[in-house]
Amino acid sequence: MAKLTIVTLPGDGIGNIVMKQALRVLDASGFEAEYIHGDIGWDLWCSEGNPLPQRTLDLISKHRIALFGAITSKPNEEARAELAPSLQDKGYVYSSPIVGLRQKFNLDICVRPCRSYTGNPLNFIRRGRGGAIEEPLVDVVIFRQNTEGLYSGVEWTNPPDQVHQALMTHPKFRANYGSVPPEELSISTRIFTRKATQRILTAAFEHAQKYGYKSVTVCEKPNVIRETSGLMWKMAKETQKNFYPGIKLLNTNIDAQMMWLTKNPEDYGVIVAGNMFGDIVSDAFAGLIGGLGFACSAQFSEDGIAVFEPTHGSAPKYAGFEIPIVNPIAMIESACMMLDYLEEKATAARIRKAVAETILEGKTRTYDMMKMTGSPDVVKKGAASTIEMADTIISKLK
Repeated sequence: MAKLTIVTLPGDGIGNIVMKQALRVLDASGFEAEYIHGDIGWDLWCSEGNPLPQRTLDLISKHRIALFGAITSKPNEEARAELAPSLQDKGYVYSSPIVGLRQKFNLDICVRPCRSYTGNPLNFIRRGRGGAIEEPLVDVVIFRQNTEGLYSGVEWTNPPDQVHQALMTHPKFRANYGSVPPEELSISTRIFTRKATQRILTAAFEHAQKYGYKSVTVCEKPNVIRETSGLMWKMAKETQKNFYPGIKLLNTNIDAQMMWLTKNPEDYGVIVAGNMFGDIVSDAFAGLIGGLGFACSAQFSEDGIAVFEPTHGSAPKYAGFEIPIVNPIAMIESACMMLDYLEEKATAARIRKAVAETILEGKTRTYDMMKMTGSPDVVKKGAASTIEMADTIISKLK
């Protein structure tokens, strides 16, 4: 039987570092696959004018599964300035390759689990009655609509005449911005479709039902953003009533959710949101379980393409250290999500158990877990390197 082929997309900065350690852990677990490197990221933009070349898209189209590290993105003016001299003034426009990847393959379902590990010194704590210190268990899974909303890329600076004329048909635009010259306007649209909204809602309810979560919370802003947030809330009520009456449906506004998640995070199970608010709330919950060094994610398309990635960035300032110091757990957890998807659940459980034992034991902690400022000398001060963290996890597997 031929080995499964997985496309690895290390990307930029620490993406290369954490990818290497995650693959070591996968190998040590006994999982067998063939890994094919895919080009993506900032170096490709600078040298080719395209951070997501067609050859990489072809690999993903063929093999259907990818592990992704991290990429660097910069504003357009900075991006153009870093193009190779031969590419300057040729009309190249930078766009995020990970957003492009999502839209090219319609990776519309994004799943971001946020679960706290016992013994993690970065876990959220609060003061309870009588001054008691409480450490509530956080076990939240965010379902983020991944291709629409504010990240759809439908936006203009100095909108063309036909766009401006269309906007002028809306009374609120006409009243508030009708006298503003088009060249002084920058406009980003927030687009929700019923099909994509239904897919993310169904995925959230299905996950809650399958894994025993008692509630699904819609985290949007329907009292103000009435059309798009309002559509999601209306459809959520219909979905719950018609198909999942045994699961409690909750509704929180994104601003209120930011307050409530630090007051009673244990009250939430599955959260579903549009693109921007899903991004915000998932990073906020990640902060309760130790930060982005522990935050993993998966992205799925309707036709079976899946990409697994940590939610942290490329952190280029750490990429050049002689001894790598970053926390690889988010990347390792993302690999575990891939194993779950591939029905290698026993292997995923073994790796997660090894991670949990490493954290509980407390002898191996990266600089973030020791609440140090990231610098080349943290290993000399007692922090574990990226490699040492992976070594310890591997030792627990054995």
